[in-house]
Amino acid sequence: MNAPGFPPNFLSQLSGSPGFDRENFIEAHQSADAPTSIRLNPFKKIPPPTGNHVPWCGEGYYLDSRPSFTFDPLFHAGCYYVQEASSMFIGHILNHIKGDEPAKALDLCAAPGGKSTLISSALKSNDLLVANEIIKTRVPVLTDNLTRWGPSNTIVTNNDPKDFSRLKGFFDIILVDAPCSGSGMFRKDPDAMNEWSKANVNLCQQRQERILADVYPALKEDGYLIYSTCSYSVAENENILDWLCDTFELESIQIPIQSEWGIVESRSDAHQAWGYRFYPGKVKGEGLFAACLRKKENTGEMPNTKYKEQQKANYKEADLVKPYLNDADNHYYFKVNEDWLAIDKVHKESLATLSQFLYLKKSGVRIGKLAGRDLIPDHELALSLIINKNQSLQTELTKEQAIQYLRRDNITDLIINDKGWSLMTYDGHPLGWAKLLPNRINNYYPKEIRIFSKAEG
Repeated sequence: MNAPGFPPNFLSQLSGSPGFDRENFIEAHQSADAPTSIRLNPFKKIPPPTGNHVPWCGEGYYLDSRPSFTFDPLFHAGCYYVQEASSMFIGHILNHIKGDEPAKALDLCAAPGGKSTLISSALKSNDLLVANEIIKTRVPVLTDNLTRWGPSNTIVTNNDPKDFSRLKGFFDIILVDAPCSGSGMFRKDPDAMNEWSKANVNLCQQRQERILADVYPALKEDGYLIYSTCSYSVAENENILDWLCDTFELESIQIPIQSEWGIVESRSDAHQAWGYRFYPGKVKGEGLFAACLRKKENTGEMPNTKYKEQQKANYKEADLVKPYLNDADNHYYFKVNEDWLAIDKVHKESLATLSQFLYLKKSGVRIGKLAGRDLIPDHELALSLIINKNQSLQTELTKEQAIQYLRRDNITDLIINDKGWSLMTYDGHPLGWAKLLPNRINNYYPKEIRIFSKAEG
């Protein structure tokens, strides 16, 4: 079968890859559209869609057609995330390895946030998620997506992998969804074919090894390293597993799968490390490789350090903030400039440690500023799971009104009976804040994330 469009030598390079079926692979790229899938937020319940389940993800669903997510207020409320189905397998790995003990998890290459929200869904409030993005310009979209998701046990950082080497033995779980040659996205993004070459594969392999070596000291003994790429290349996948086992003391973990899922279970040549390959045509999803290993050595621990407060707290001011939160006494309150923030109290020490070594972009939930005894609430508070909705007015919007609000347009046919700060909600889910006045409303939806498009579709 001919394969128009693929880069020269691409298919011959794949011919030795575990489970590769040339004809099936070509047919999937020529005749099948990439499926659309979403993953529901378990913390913000909505009715499931009518499509089929993603078999390896309890909250994952295939959609029969691709709607305009931009014009769905529930998307902006964080009730679901649009995510490629194969990548949801990371959640299946996490559910298999994570026990009941509190865990600190790091998503090292996190933007735009699909896998971070996936990890967040599997964590409890006494677990901690650190979502890091290396590229500064990609941090805002990561922060926005995690704000929408809602939990307060999340910290976003903007650091190079080598910066984490100082956090010796800090994390129980590290996900490295490594930059790669991108061949797994060829069906979804045909332009990626123009970037592929054997030389680029080799460069990616070297970069992957460097990233893994840099972050490895931050994983504690008996902690888990999850490694994934969207590449089919053995050099970037099984060979990386062998390199890891050659270089460090790591034990490969077999992940249970079902044969009807269509996932190819592979073994690396030298160490027989387990890997999991996703091929379009065999699975209903795009290309992915994933593996899990457990660290079997102690590479050092954090030194005892005297921790500094984020900013000296004014406890009388904090008492004015607490009524806006559920379970207020179980949170640690701190200020960054004039803004009050809160994070689960169990993470106070971790926050102090991370702030010493890393550049923090988001810590817990930003509550807002105090003006006298009144709170000017922040957008993060509106979308958080810890907000005390009974503390504020709530204004329910129709879909048309919700879209107007998300555009920062005038909201038509809105009856205002109260005045003051109000949560603007759609189907009961908060979208953001507005200030209700006798003859108008002031829309406080953030300008930088408003809907710019004027027409649906």
